[in-house]
Amino acid sequence: MSVSVFEHPFLRSLLGDDAVAAAFTAKADLAAMLRFETALAAAEAEAGLIPAAAAVAIAVAAERLVIAPAELAAAVARDGVVIPEMVRRLRAAVDEPHRAFVHKGSTSQDVIDTSLFIRLKAVAEILAARIDALMTGFDRLVAAHGGVMLTGHTRMQRARPITLAHKVAAWREPLARQQARLPALTEGLFRVQLGGAVGNRSELGEGAQQVADAVAARLGLHTAPRATHSDRDGIVVLGHWFTVVSGILGKFGADVALMAQNEIGAVNIAGGGGSSAMPEKNNPVGAEILVTLARFTAALQSGLDQALVHENERSGAAWTLEWMILPQLAVAAGASTRTALALLDALRFPQQDAAI
Repeated sequence: MSVSVFEHPFLRSLLGDDAVAAAFTAKADLAAMLRFETALAAAEAEAGLIPAAAAVAIAVAAERLVIAPAELAAAVARDGVVIPEMVRRLRAAVDEPHRAFVHKGSTSQDVIDTSLFIRLKAVAEILAARIDALMTGFDRLVAAHGGVMLTGHTRMQRARPITLAHKVAAWREPLARQQARLPALTEGLFRVQLGGAVGNRSELGEGAQQVADAVAARLGLHTAPRATHSDRDGIVVLGHWFTVVSGILGKFGADVALMAQNEIGAVNIAGGGGSSAMPEKNNPVGAEILVTLARFTAALQSGLDQALVHENERSGAAWTLEWMILPQLAVAAGASTRTALALLDALRFPQQDAAI
């Protein structure tokens, strides 16, 4: 078993999500970083801070620059971040007299954070589309079979009769609340990061806000009145959103697993998992994985909360902790939505053979 199940050659098909994971590859990260450097140079040229020819030269060099991620390993081990080496290589690719204008007024965290926000925006769009599909699926389920009678259970004991529609409401409505939260959450986070050495934009002078706004426009991000190098609440809140979505879908999975027990028989799962010892079994694999992912994200979130503690104007320790935890939360949330959609499509009721 590998260190990360999300990158394991066969476990990732069970627990991972390739579409979301693609946003966290080194290739995607470097591409977004170079987009930032190109946008920064163009914005600075517009503001009259660097020559227009320099911005063109930087854009051409960034487009042509090829960096194998493995080539950066030694420099990152030394510097703690990839940007000094990446900028060195970009400068070397820019002809004189323009190379001095590469990365002007920026700092490593500006590049790394902005790259992250670009890629997280893509992740949020994937998850939002899947949540929309889940909402539609739950609505379709209720429209077709909402009147099916089930035995209600409270505290794991048999209670009074309920309808399937009553059951589905407890899956759908919390998800709808998270769907409604996402736009405001992302608007507050997916902002350009541009602050320079200590976050006060002093290297850019009076044109700092103009440059920051122009960079944001070029990258499809929201504008920011100031840098947020040490303000990490947005990152933590997004991680919490990933966790809550996974938890809500974990409840869906737990209910389906219980409903599918042989002794209950309230639902069947088409194409369920087989057993090496008992071939007659139909294990509720997808439902179980939703529970697993919910518990996993809940455990990780407490670690991400520690990243709120950024000492002074920048923290190497708290910042690095984000790199370790946030991608796993995102991929787990992706796996939860992917698995929930497949499970919803596989649900069958004893009195009907057609898909929901």
